[in-house]
Amino acid sequence: MDRRSIIKHAGIAGVLAAGAAPAVHAQAAIRWRLASSFPKSLDTIWGAAEVFSKAVKNMSGGKFEISTHAAGELMPAFGVVDGVQQGSIEMCHTAPYYFFGKDETFALGCAIPFGLNSRQMTAWMYEGNGLSLMREFYAKYNIISFPGGNTGAQMGGWFRKEIKSMADIKGLKFRIGGFGGRIIERLGGVPQNIPGGEIYPALEKGTIDAAEWIGPYDDQKLGFNKVAPFYYYPGWWEGGPQLDFYINTKSFESLPAEYKAIVEAAASHAHVEMQARYDARNPNALKQLVGAGTKLRPFPKDMMDQAFKAAHELYSEISAKNENWRKVYTDWAKFRADQNMWFKVTDMRFDSFMQAQKL
Repeated sequence: MDRRSIIKHAGIAGVLAAGAAPAVHAQAAIRWRLASSFPKSLDTIWGAAEVFSKAVKNMSGGKFEISTHAAGELMPAFGVVDGVQQGSIEMCHTAPYYFFGKDETFALGCAIPFGLNSRQMTAWMYEGNGLSLMREFYAKYNIISFPGGNTGAQMGGWFRKEIKSMADIKGLKFRIGGFGGRIIERLGGVPQNIPGGEIYPALEKGTIDAAEWIGPYDDQKLGFNKVAPFYYYPGWWEGGPQLDFYINTKSFESLPAEYKAIVEAAASHAHVEMQARYDARNPNALKQLVGAGTKLRPFPKDMMDQAFKAAHELYSEISAKNENWRKVYTDWAKFRADQNMWFKVTDMRFDSFMQAQKL
């Protein structure tokens, strides 16, 4: 059996379990650097980069090694796209919506308010037109992308004061990542986009009034419950945010075919592993937070309704002026409509029933 067949038929799990590399020892040794947008303390989201690099090394028999670097080691958290585009690093691991300031289309590769959940996002990427459309867009930045994880639906964040209605959003200084800040701004809030490692001191000092990050497991590690008592849900701006591995196009094209296949398989492995970790670890963390006094609250309905309306008004405005966005969003929106029709029939009914049971 040839090398490509080993990867295709055994799959990454089989290759790793066997501890055998798919006969790539004749290849020259390659060393890359990966810059992450996340701190090492967050073993879930940062950990995807390590899962990926370890898989690449194992499947190449140690010939292809990728060193992983936390935010700030090689470059700032929000400098990684420029680093990959310019070729100063071979690749990065990041949340695409961090870069919507360059072009709003970046956000569609990650999450936009009232968008796809994690399963729907993966389906759009792998079986819909998502991956091909986003790669066509990223090519303008000298980048090729690979899905690199998903957190699942996120929490709405930590608030120093209770949010009882839309009126409480007015003037609120809210650390919110990515595209959601555009909607918070339309609701009268003041969005702040700062890296994860800088959120706690800003919240503690009162520089910001509220902050969202990901969910219970990571939020507990960062200690937000110590400085903000109210924990809101859901994170309607992040129903299924996808992380990506961005690779410099020239660097990727220079790889032999076997290594390209290894990169693809390792990225898919890391993609699945990340959400598995979050889904497994969030429940216990939430129980611990609530047990320690965290006040769990749903967002007020009037806020959700106004946010939904504002989001779709914004999408129409962007479509009218941004051809890149319009092309991707048109396909994305059609896919979302079909997915929601299907999920309404199956998952929603099943989940609603199960969550009402006393188990």
